[in-house]
Amino acid sequence: MLTRTRPLVEVAVDSVAAAVMAAGLGADRLELCQDLELGGTTPSLGLIEAVRARVTIPVAVMIRPRGGDFVYGPDEVRIMAADIGHAIGAGADGVVVGPLTPIGGIDREGLKRLVAVAGPVPVVFHRAFDLVAEPVEALEGLMAEGVARLLTAGGGATAYEGRGVIGRLVERAGGRLTVIAGGGVTAADVVALVQATGVREVHLSGIRLERVAGGVFGMTPVPNPDRLMRIKDVLGT
Repeated sequence: MLTRTRPLVEVAVDSVAAAVMAAGLGADRLELCQDLELGGTTPSLGLIEAVRARVTIPVAVMIRPRGGDFVYGPDEVRIMAADIGHAIGAGADGVVVGPLTPIGGIDREGLKRLVAVAGPVPVVFHRAFDLVAEPVEALEGLMAEGVARLLTAGGGATAYEGRGVIGRLVERAGGRLTVIAGGGVTAADVVALVQATGVREVHLSGIRLERVAGGVFGMTPVPNPDRLMRIKDVLGT
């Protein structure tokens, strides 16, 4: 169990019901997406507004026009820039992006444009970062462009596997950028992960609405909050 300085817990959600449940269970911040099974895409304006009307904790909105790779053409960057404006207008407390180059680097020009559109609203770089060839060099690029937070598993299949790289990124970033450990975070490893890396924030997809037979069209949503509850318990909250 950690002390009162326990890390902030961010939860990825893709519905109003999941957002309300995560907030009620003690999530500190939400990452709002659609299509979590694809790694998250931009939620509709209606979903952003509905979630913002129901929860009071900060909400960072995913800005990703499609699934698949993270190499975006000019039209897609324009779409993302427009979506950032819409999300902020709907009350987003942060926006989450991840443009890359075809050779495994940060798309600095695309990122610069997105950061400029976001203005004072924090920009987060998502786990596309785990595909870059040179993590430390990429981190320097993010900081130079004004990115506020980085979500990463340190290039590992899980954040715990990538804890060595995450720790180096935390040390290199200092106070210039917040590194968030995310990727397969569990109650069994979260304390060791935090202690090994020095991260002050962790990220998980802890609230999903599973469907079982018996409801509308033969299916009904059933909440699955156990992961978040266990993690909050071991962190001492």
